[in-house]
Amino acid sequence: MIAIIDYGMGNLFSIYNGLKRVYDEPRLVTAENIARLKEAEGVIVPGVGAFDDGIRNLKPFSEALLDCVGSGVPVLGICIGMQVLFEASEEGNEKGLGLIPGTVVRLPRTVRVPHMGWNNLHLRKDSALLDGITGEDYFYFVHSYHCVPRDKECIIASVEYGVQITAVVNKMNLYGVQFHPEKSSKRGLQLLKNFVRICTG
Repeated sequence: MIAIIDYGMGNLFSIYNGLKRVYDEPRLVTAENIARLKEAEGVIVPGVGAFDDGIRNLKPFSEALLDCVGSGVPVLGICIGMQVLFEASEEGNEKGLGLIPGTVVRLPRTVRVPHMGWNNLHLRKDSALLDGITGEDYFYFVHSYHCVPRDKECIIASVEYGVQITAVVNKMNLYGVQFHPEKSSKRGLQLLKNFVRICTG
């Protein structure tokens, strides 16, 4: 099964319903049934909100999530769920999970904040997560901060918004997307389907 971590950061049922359209066994994992993460073939960390809230709410799950990462289970972070994979954020004071070296910074002052709307990706590297997706496909973004990995090799796709912003990352079994695939129509479902394929082999 693929687990969706329910840590109180919103948009939970949108991602559940999106995943349900391409996969039969999504499971919501709460602090009460956290042991179910040991059974997971894949894990999704969704999220809408602020970085510090995300890290604090994730603390009950941190050990089990790190165990999943260490054992090679594919993990997909979405929006805030991607940002918490990094070391720190200008948005708050909490330390991130530190699974991807780098920081999260505020969007440039030269652009409207938040970045909200549909944008196409600039594909930089091949990735199974983006199979069937091209630079002509649009995805839905809503965010005020963006990830800056120290190792640029983990950037799979970027998006133009005043500057090139990291849109998709991949480091070994860790994946992250700044946009919301569950709100991105057919192309978003394609990405979720690709993640299922990565998880189930």
